[in-house]
Amino acid sequence: MLKIAVLGSTGYTALELLKLLRRHPLADVVAVTSRENTSPIAEVHPSLAGQYPNLRCENLTPKDLAERGVDTVFSCLPHTATAAVAPEILDLGMKVVDFGADYRLNDVDVFNKWYNVVHPDPERLPKTPYGLPELFREKIRGAQLVANPGCYPTSAILPLAPLLKNGFVAPDDLIIDSKSGVSGAGRKPSLKNLYPECNEAISAYGVGTHRHTPEIEEVLSTASGLDVHVIFTPHLTPMDRGILTTTYAKPLKNASQDELLDVMRNFYAGEPFVQVVENLPSTKDVIHTNRCHMTVRVVRGRVMTISAIDNLVKGAAGAAVQNFNLIHDLDETTALI
Repeated sequence: MLKIAVLGSTGYTALELLKLLRRHPLADVVAVTSRENTSPIAEVHPSLAGQYPNLRCENLTPKDLAERGVDTVFSCLPHTATAAVAPEILDLGMKVVDFGADYRLNDVDVFNKWYNVVHPDPERLPKTPYGLPELFREKIRGAQLVANPGCYPTSAILPLAPLLKNGFVAPDDLIIDSKSGVSGAGRKPSLKNLYPECNEAISAYGVGTHRHTPEIEEVLSTASGLDVHVIFTPHLTPMDRGILTTTYAKPLKNASQDELLDVMRNFYAGEPFVQVVENLPSTKDVIHTNRCHMTVRVVRGRVMTISAIDNLVKGAAGAAVQNFNLIHDLDETTALI
């Protein structure tokens, strides 16, 4: 068995992670942390009642985790908090899957600009694999530290990568329109997430300033070998979970819808969690799964992709377990199918 610790265990992504790890045959969760809460984890997340009867939130140090024999740490801490403790955790021989943005970007100057901080562990940025197995599987396999992707980036990168890589769309004129359920904003109370504020309403936010923009651009540039630039606009949608992303691109080659669907199918042939479909994807099709459904359309001289994921699973906890399996050379689908 592999002993697991979950840092920052009170949020939605941590809950989804604990549900998945409960059915993983080789995962033994021995520690869950919180800086403020000392309750049993089943009180923090009542849906876990009976599943982790002896597990209580604690404020633990990396040395405490090492003393418990922890092998892998899943960090669900806020942005920049993981990078403050990851060096010590790694030096103590533990592996880390970081849910935050701390290690997703290669360029420290870009990170400092978009997150308005000085990165506490800049040397590891260019060395840390981006945890999207469909594109970077071999870099993730056996890694000590993996940067779990953002949920919005996952939904945009997966459908665009095959079209960019094969030269079908222009890399410098990409428009990405994404709509996410309210759980994507996290569990911490805020005015915009109150029921009367977000119910019966849909609203854009972070227009031109959202921090996932440089992540999408960098990963697509790395995957395609091109200089990719995007306009990314996220929207808050009155549903609990799920992301629907539509992208718009200028074609570089004459290709029919069927030909572009074949490009996607060939690119993701054998991938267990990517389904290229002919219908228009819906978030209901992928809720509570680690799957991404995607399709493509050609409309009035533009190439459009539409994709759907569960932001808490394929966009967070499911991807983390997928990366965990790769780190330990396990069947990638373990606990996910």
